[in-house]
Amino acid sequence: MKKHLKLVFALFIVLSIKACDEENTVGVPSSNSNSTINLDNSDNEEEDNNNNGSNSNWLIPVNQVRDGGPGKDGIPALLNPETRSINQTTYLKDDDLVLAIKIDNEIKVYPHTILDWHEIVNDQIGVDFFAITYCPLTGTGIGWDRKIDGAATTFGVSGLLYNSNLIPYDRRTNSNWSQMRLDCVNGSLIGEKVNTYTLFETTFRTLKSMGINGEVVTTGTGYSRSYGTYPYGDYKTNDDLLYFPVAHEDDRLPKKERIHGIIDGGRTLAVRFEDFSSGVQVYEETLNEKSIIISGSKQNNFIVSFYTTLDDGTKLEFEPVHGSLPVIMSDNEGNRWDIFGYAVSGPRVGSQLQPTRSLMSYWFAWAAFYPLTRLYGHVYEYIE
Repeated sequence: MKKHLKLVFALFIVLSIKACDEENTVGVPSSNSNSTINLDNSDNEEEDNNNNGSNSNWLIPVNQVRDGGPGKDGIPALLNPETRSINQTTYLKDDDLVLAIKIDNEIKVYPHTILDWHEIVNDQIGVDFFAITYCPLTGTGIGWDRKIDGAATTFGVSGLLYNSNLIPYDRRTNSNWSQMRLDCVNGSLIGEKVNTYTLFETTFRTLKSMGINGEVVTTGTGYSRSYGTYPYGDYKTNDDLLYFPVAHEDDRLPKKERIHGIIDGGRTLAVRFEDFSSGVQVYEETLNEKSIIISGSKQNNFIVSFYTTLDDGTKLEFEPVHGSLPVIMSDNEGNRWDIFGYAVSGPRVGSQLQPTRSLMSYWFAWAAFYPLTRLYGHVYEYIE
């Protein structure tokens, strides 16, 4: 364990290397990166610039909020980063994971190799202001609406963690948010829920094979980072290695297995890639008494999910479409649907299926936040 702590100290030092832009300050590791935050009993209501939560309540157990090491903004978030077309992007390897967002027929792509070093990208498409929030320790990428009470803000990296997961803060109110809980857990916005944008996670190889037009964030971020190098050693593949403790452990799956997690009200479902081992497949599932269609491919490294009932009350029946990416399924009306849930042909062309509230995650993190989760294809059984 001491060896692993020394490793994480070194990694946080690397992550906090001074940026090329001298106006951006960087954090330094704390003396104990596994320590909880310090509280006092001050009644001071002024903004807590150290972000240690000492002046307000928390929705989560404060003794489980960890000091990650580099400090507030020690890992610098990006704002409106430079992009280049998919076809002109050469710095990514075929197996590199990327996150894609589609808004009004415009697609932007955010590679893990950038997000591993910055964790948050504040960006926009048209009038949509969003933040791509990504936690390398939990493998979770989620698109957040940046508008609060109708005004756009930006999110930064607080330097704090809960269940090993990123705690962003918004620069408008300095409130702290839990990425995987999808709500504000500390500050003046405490209890507010996050509005999300749907992201599609896959490999760069699969993305290129789809032949779609899109823009990819480049390495020209204004910061000097080793973007081709993963900064956490063997963390992604070593199931015995967790840098920070979590509140609940579940041994039904290997800790670092990537799953597709779906949330509907108080019900959750985890879906494995092992369920999609024969090309593109689709499964209908019920969650919280709602019908969901889940489509995925282990070979092409993606899982997505949508509700089967449309706004007009029509319930569609789906079957997989093979060898036609980005099209992944068709329905009983003759529509063909792509990985973003859009009908690309048929009587409903241009329509979009309602996406589920879902994300890709390492199993240990999903189980820590959602311990009552059900595994797809399994009768629910709670594991103590």
